[in-house]
Amino acid sequence: MTEATCPVGVEGDWRSRAFDLVRGIAAYDGCPLVGGLARVIAQHPEALIDNAFNHKQVACKTWARDQLYGSLGGKFDRLAILGGWYGVLAAMLLDDPRFEIGAIESIDIDPSVAAVAETLNAGANGRFKAVTGDMYRLDYAALAAGLIVNTSCEHIADLRGWLDLLPKGTNVLLQSNDYFGEPSHISCVESADAFERLARLATIKFSGALPMKNYTRFMLIGTV
Repeated sequence: MTEATCPVGVEGDWRSRAFDLVRGIAAYDGCPLVGGLARVIAQHPEALIDNAFNHKQVACKTWARDQLYGSLGGKFDRLAILGGWYGVLAAMLLDDPRFEIGAIESIDIDPSVAAVAETLNAGANGRFKAVTGDMYRLDYAALAAGLIVNTSCEHIADLRGWLDLLPKGTNVLLQSNDYFGEPSHISCVESADAFERLARLATIKFSGALPMKNYTRFMLIGTV
């Protein structure tokens, strides 16, 4: 684990204690993901890693991981996660022994998140890469991903229009929600059925809902 000095003061004291706690948990259980969280706390004090790894985010991503394994199995030569943010879902997939993944590319339009994602996944032995890019401008044929993941479909104005950019037959995992009160959620859905109608996938291997405290998360796994 790389040693680092956290900022001083009240915020620094909180981060210093969080860093020591998480680093201790990593030493106890040997979990690379927890070790990555400790590195992020130490090296990226500006990162909102507490938000990215809160219980709701983890619950939604654990649900995605489990249903993905149940629907498509665990072997992927290459997969891409769009809107990958700090790379938490990638870290969770790479940490799960059920999965055999050759490479994960985490793509986000925000250039400030790539360094954090790389730090979190520094223990992935070269299987992780964070890229700054616009999902509407990617060459998906060249990307050659066996699975495309997008867990932020509520932010996509024209979901079907974006899906039409993907090569036919591409496996996808999509999530949206019914949290209409958030201004940035411009494409929420009211139900899993509504999500299915919006996405119009060629095949659906999983369709379901995960009730949360203030909203319900919906997920589809299938092919375009």
